[in-house]
Amino acid sequence: MRPDKVLSLLGIAAKAGSVMSGEFSTEKAIKEGKACLVVVAGDSSDNTKKNFSDMCRYYQVPCVCYADKESLGHSIGKEFRASLAVTNEGLAKSVRKQLDSVATESWR
Repeated sequence: MRPDKVLSLLGIAAKAGSVMSGEFSTEKAIKEGKACLVVVAGDSSDNTKKNFSDMCRYYQVPCVCYADKESLGHSIGKEFRASLAVTNEGLAKSVRKQLDSVATESWR
């Protein structure tokens, strides 16, 4: 299996201190205008996906559904994570560029 560039970039963003993870922190980042990109795990509940989709639409933050909780958490050096927000504009653009090349399910 080849390395996942999206998850690698999320790891780099986490090391740079540009990731807020977990539902509470992700929501806080969105509402405070810090989130540049929100990533929700594909195996999150439909309620979680809808909650972040609606919130991101309202606050005009790009939101994507990618990977699973274990992969998302592992990529940033944590346990399971259903959601995370990238707070650095440059890193968020890099992640989105990779996501576009992977052609994932996207809400925006």
